[in-house]
Amino acid sequence: MHYNHTIVLVGPMGAGKSTIGRLLATELGLNFFDSDREIEARCGANIPWIFDKEGEEGFRKRETQTIAELLEAPDNIVMATGGGAILKPENRDIIGKYSTVIYLHTTVAQQLQRTAKDKNRPLLQTENPEAVLKALFEVRDPLYREAADIIVNTDRQSPKSVVRTIMKKLNSL
Repeated sequence: MHYNHTIVLVGPMGAGKSTIGRLLATELGLNFFDSDREIEARCGANIPWIFDKEGEEGFRKRETQTIAELLEAPDNIVMATGGGAILKPENRDIIGKYSTVIYLHTTVAQQLQRTAKDKNRPLLQTENPEAVLKALFEVRDPLYREAADIIVNTDRQSPKSVVRTIMKKLNSL
């Protein structure tokens, strides 16, 4: 089956956007892009380095440009966004204009479990990652919900199970 819409996955770090996005793209016969990996490829540097050299604001500018370029291309794709992409109104506008938006919801406890050993997450390199995740969730959850066409809970579900749920919801749109 070749799906005739672009899909954008939003949600917090550790929700499974990249893993689920790859599986979903395969299921739909579309190409998969991870906006964070695309930014790294275009810069020739990893995200912690970009944050270190350009700050979060510099990274967010690159993120907006990358998301716009990927979504304005003529082909339908599946794209996983970084957890903070939702913060910028222009990102919310562009993903809403060009795609079906799926919010992969997960709890802070699940995020902590999934991100515990990941050194590639600059915002979690702190004494209290749980407090950071809770604070991010408070700000971002309403934005994810507002942007979403579909909301899927990923807690304690296998990526394949989440993809099956997404497929059912897409087919009923």
